[in-house]
Amino acid sequence: MVRILSGIRVVEIGTYITGPAAAMHLADLGADVVKVEQPGTGDPFRAFKGGLYSPHFQTYNRNKRSIALDTKTAEGRTTLHELVASADVFIQNFRPGVAEKLGAGEEDLRRHRPDLVYCAISGFGTSGPARDRPAFDTVAQGASGYLRLLTPPDAPRVIGPAIADAVTGQYAAMACLAALLERAQTGRGRRIDISMLEAMYHFNLDSFTHHFSAGEVMGPLSRPVVSQSYTFECADGKWVALHLSSPPKFWEGLLRATGQEHLADDSRFSERLERVKHQDALIAHFTPVFRTRSRDEWCDRLLEQEVPHAPAYEADEALEDPQARHLGIKISAPSRELGRFTTVRAPYNFDGQPEKEVRPPPILDEHGEEIRAELAQLRQA
Repeated sequence: MVRILSGIRVVEIGTYITGPAAAMHLADLGADVVKVEQPGTGDPFRAFKGGLYSPHFQTYNRNKRSIALDTKTAEGRTTLHELVASADVFIQNFRPGVAEKLGAGEEDLRRHRPDLVYCAISGFGTSGPARDRPAFDTVAQGASGYLRLLTPPDAPRVIGPAIADAVTGQYAAMACLAALLERAQTGRGRRIDISMLEAMYHFNLDSFTHHFSAGEVMGPLSRPVVSQSYTFECADGKWVALHLSSPPKFWEGLLRATGQEHLADDSRFSERLERVKHQDALIAHFTPVFRTRSRDEWCDRLLEQEVPHAPAYEADEALEDPQARHLGIKISAPSRELGRFTTVRAPYNFDGQPEKEVRPPPILDEHGEEIRAELAQLRQA
């Protein structure tokens, strides 16, 4: 078992995704993450599909312990402050000013742990005209210019997972690790402020670089056209994904794999820049070709010609891929709530060893007594 952050305690008062995701990344690396939740209801994500253990909650709360505290009461605040006194990192994702009302502002907590790494995640930042606006994933994607890169040109609508939420959590975790590294050298704790808007501006860096450098405003098809990326439906209704990039050998391999060698003499497709210019025609040509064989047949033929490709899996297929099975991506553990909790392991391999042990997401206040007992021992020490 690899637990790089063993000995680091994180206290999280997080809801929905950004704060819980940041703490989960630290938990995956071995930190002891204590999730502080409201009595009775807990993190609102618990009840997103009814009950108190929704799939949404499960996604971002594995490897944590839960304690229910009403921080609006003196007793709840005292317990929170005792927890923080034993912690290295504190993470919250309230709107600016809310944490202070709950006794969880930086000044309050630093009195109990001067070298605390304090991480505050917001939607639009701690100042400015949008400071107090509510922000969720789609809002941050839209405001940062990223959403228009995902919106289909025809029948536009919001698609895809909660990218802004997840990305913000990853950036926050990275900042916490950097602050912990500095603290080990200087003994100083830092305050980290990160907003979903700032995270998505940075995540959208490629789009802004094209604008600054070439005056190009990228759209949803800008990168796929240039990178020669395609998806095609096969005879069995399954899909295959191709990414030919720029080397001519991949295009030539595709022609051999599909029996379309005559296209090498077609002026629309003979050169890469011409293929970029005529991608709609290229897709129209290959669409019926790929519908003549099953996905497995096409993958075999593409592999033989060393064409960069993959089955475009659904979630119920991807983890059964031979490479995924070889890498042990799917992991599970006994669960009080589910019988067995199954998830995807963290991608890290330290000295060739992946982390394949996982603690199921906690039920509400599952570790309350245990954590209070630990705090009692600390008071007596």
